[in-house]
Amino acid sequence: MAENGDTKTATSDQLRQYIERIERLEEEKRALMADIRDVYSEAKGTGFEPKIMRRIVKMRAMDKDLLSEEDFLISSYRQAVGLGE
Repeated sequence: MAENGDTKTATSDQLRQYIERIERLEEEKRALMADIRDVYSEAKGTGFEPKIMRRIVKMRAMDKDLLSEEDFLISSYRQAVGLGE
């Protein structure tokens, strides 16, 4: 299927716009990630453990039923290997 010059130009322009939007969003993402790292560093400086904070952030984003199931499984597995609570 042959494309005429106008269609090819329009398609190229559209692709370039998508690529440029993605590039801007990637730059914003890098800036946000740097801000998040700064917050974890600040929290660590006041005595909090960033590794645990990351787990809590992940857990808060989870569906409550899935979180309950995961908690139950972790508890069961810990008991099974002698790390009982």
